[in-house]
Amino acid sequence: MTKLYLIRHAEAEGNLYRRIHGQYNSLITDNGYRQIKALEQRFKDIPIDAVYSSDLFRTMTTARAIYVPKGLPLHTRADLRELSMGDWEDHSWAGIDRIDHQRMALFSATSPDFQAPNGESFPELRRRGTAAILDIAAHHDGQTVAVFAHGTLIRNVLAEFQGIGLEEMHKMKHSDNTAVALLEIQDGQVKVVYADDNSHLTPEISTLARQNWWKDNPKAVDLNLWFSQANLDTVEDRDFYLSCREEAWRRLYGRVDQYDGPGFLTDAKDAWRKDPRSVIYPMIRKSRAGILQLDLDRGAREGKGYISFFYLLPENRGQGLGVQLIGKAVSVYRPLGRDTLQLVCSEKNQTALAFYKKYGFRVTGTVPGAYNTLYQMEKYIGYDYRGELD
Repeated sequence: MTKLYLIRHAEAEGNLYRRIHGQYNSLITDNGYRQIKALEQRFKDIPIDAVYSSDLFRTMTTARAIYVPKGLPLHTRADLRELSMGDWEDHSWAGIDRIDHQRMALFSATSPDFQAPNGESFPELRRRGTAAILDIAAHHDGQTVAVFAHGTLIRNVLAEFQGIGLEEMHKMKHSDNTAVALLEIQDGQVKVVYADDNSHLTPEISTLARQNWWKDNPKAVDLNLWFSQANLDTVEDRDFYLSCREEAWRRLYGRVDQYDGPGFLTDAKDAWRKDPRSVIYPMIRKSRAGILQLDLDRGAREGKGYISFFYLLPENRGQGLGVQLIGKAVSVYRPLGRDTLQLVCSEKNQTALAFYKKYGFRVTGTVPGAYNTLYQMEKYIGYDYRGELD
């Protein structure tokens, strides 16, 4: 008999930024590293003979919780990857729902008829994942194995092993990041001893504890943003841009005697004309929620992506939406080969400083500002394992 621990990866960018990361190679978040430490502690005294993971960064990084302290090699397999979401990869959930609501509804219902454009169906995923687990077990008879995979794959594999068809999967729970299932496999027969066990996580680091989308409560709603490119040739967009800039300046400094609205607008229009991705509106349904302005030229030679203006309207603050703007900036800059996000933040804006530090930015220097010192801050978005889990 093979004992097989099937473990979901730690919290990754898609979970935090609310973006579709099936086989997109997203990274582990800062909170995800805390989950990995908790997982390492859970398996500290559990003997493991072999460790497998999908060949994506978020699973390979999570697997370090076991294979590094136990001195084992990591075996990677592409057939343990998440459901391929095809053309939907690295788009926001809200953006796809807006343009393809019918197909998104099929995904949410785990319908066998669902398939993202150029993506994979649930039956295909189920066959692939099941075959991978049984093959690993067959090569480790009499041993204990840890396998790191992805939420949708794990959910479908567990359903298959428990005789739950796709039409009944809506009744199954969703697993937390780093949740553990234990399987006992003998001659191709599988017993699910337990599943979805996140008992090693405290509520402070549990991903599901901080989100509502999975709850059977219509009042518990997570706001997901979609993103629209601005058109600064229109009066409406120019007026909106200027009103946001002035409100941000006045809120921070309490005065506007050095506020240069036309100068800000000229810079934004110049950048936007070079590349429309430079000025983006985060959207809630049909309404603008703020502005994300990027400077795609600044820092390009150094592999850095610069955020010029990071803004949410007053009514949209304090709802946990800002991190989705970071996710959008990553989505723009990473394909351009930028491995670092960069911005400046006033020393007076303690709320913003705390927000940026929470989500991985660090202070790298200071620059003079209009009324006070500005902190130069950076966040690394390149692909690496960080080397350590602390």
